[in-house]
Amino acid sequence: MAVTSLRPTTWNSEEWRELGSCRTLDTALFFPIGQTGEAEVKIARAKKVCSACPVRQACLEFAITTNQEYGVWGGCSEDERRVLRREWRARQRAARKAYVAS
Repeated sequence: MAVTSLRPTTWNSEEWRELGSCRTLDTALFFPIGQTGEAEVKIARAKKVCSACPVRQACLEFAITTNQEYGVWGGCSEDERRVLRREWRARQRAARKAYVAS
C-alpha cells in the first residue's frame, strides 16, 4: 500500500480509531516484541485484521505522519512503514524543489 498524499488532518480526533477492526482486540497482537519467531506470527495475524479494516488508510497515514516506529499500523510493519515514509518524504522534497524552480 503506497501513501501518495497525506491530507492535513487533526489527529487528535479519535473517530477513525472507533471504526478500526482492531478496536476490540488485544493491542499486544499489533505490538509484538521482535520480528522473528512468534513475532512473525503476530505480525501476520495483525496484518490479516488490517486487510479488511475500513480505516486502514487513515491508520497508516496517522502512523506515518506521527512517526509511529513500533507495531503494525494500517497493515504495515515497522520496516514497511520506514520505506513508505522515505518514499513519501522524497516525493515531498521533489515537489518542493519543482515548486521553487517554477
